[in-house]
Amino acid sequence: MPSSPAKQPRTRKSPVADPQQQLSLLFNEAPETAPAPTPAPAAVPVELATAQPAIAITSDGEALALQLEQHPDYRVLRRLVPQLHFAAASGPGVKRLLVLDTETTGLEHSRDKIIELALLRVDIDTATGLPCGSVQVYDGLEDPGQPIPDIARKITGIDDSMVAGQALDEARITELLEGVDLVVAHNAGFDRPFVEARLPAFAAKAWACSFADIDWKQEGRDSAKLTALALDLGRFYDAHRAEMDCHALLAVLQAPMPIAGHTGLAHLLAAAEGTRYRLQANGAPFDAKDALKERGYRWDAANKVWHTRLMDEAALQGECDWLAAAVYRGRAARVQVEALDARVRYASRAGLLTWRNIG
Repeated sequence: MPSSPAKQPRTRKSPVADPQQQLSLLFNEAPETAPAPTPAPAAVPVELATAQPAIAITSDGEALALQLEQHPDYRVLRRLVPQLHFAAASGPGVKRLLVLDTETTGLEHSRDKIIELALLRVDIDTATGLPCGSVQVYDGLEDPGQPIPDIARKITGIDDSMVAGQALDEARITELLEGVDLVVAHNAGFDRPFVEARLPAFAAKAWACSFADIDWKQEGRDSAKLTALALDLGRFYDAHRAEMDCHALLAVLQAPMPIAGHTGLAHLLAAAEGTRYRLQANGAPFDAKDALKERGYRWDAANKVWHTRLMDEAALQGECDWLAAAVYRGRAARVQVEALDARVRYASRAGLLTWRNIG
């Protein structure tokens, strides 16, 4: 490294407009074409380029982030900091949510076990779709009674020594579950069967899924992964630990959705009020498989039937009309319909089953 120049005055103005050189100056690193500067004092004002307003830059990282945000070649990500206190509700309308995440030994709830469960209980102002009041937090580890597989350990960072002798605090979980209107998880189809197998009281609650109940692609997002949704908001965090994942999800859901305008929390509360449907194309002719696949139907290999999911009764009726014209082609048929309200949606048990005549 070149030798340091003579001692600089305590306060100076720099003409440097290149953020990379500003980084070098701030962190006492030498630019490639200049000798290393003397370490900056606690507060060093730095001017932006001519077209930008002057901002005082200190050794504080946030001040540097504000500087970089004004340059078109840089995007700043900030570490997500959990928020535990929000403003009071603007009116009497409040719903109580429980944001939930699990870490497990594997993917199959019938044989794998929970090793970590985190809960955030938060009230939502129904007038604004925003959290209000204080957030109650629970995060507990549990010994699964079996070695944690390497893949689970690598993903979560949880090893056998951390869970040895640990058990979930069922009394505290029951306390947090009291009065909850809706349980929210990012991929509830995974979390709900695990939680209900371990804590049956969750089966009586309405559930929503922030992964499946929101059309993130329609909202302009490239990915519905929680880490990607947080990055879209300029936030990063240490993923795959249950409590931090819950805080990240709450941060994502309290933000206004780009197209819809309302918050993700408001969207999920509304979605939980309706009934979804699973429609089976029973006895569909073999030569209709391509049309069904193109339509978005999935093949259930166990029951040997094509099926699809529909958002409401109007969509269900429209789909039955399409089946009559495009699949059964005027031939009489009988199809199975499964009604899924929020109390059974994403659970491993079936909803209300009925049959409809087609044609």
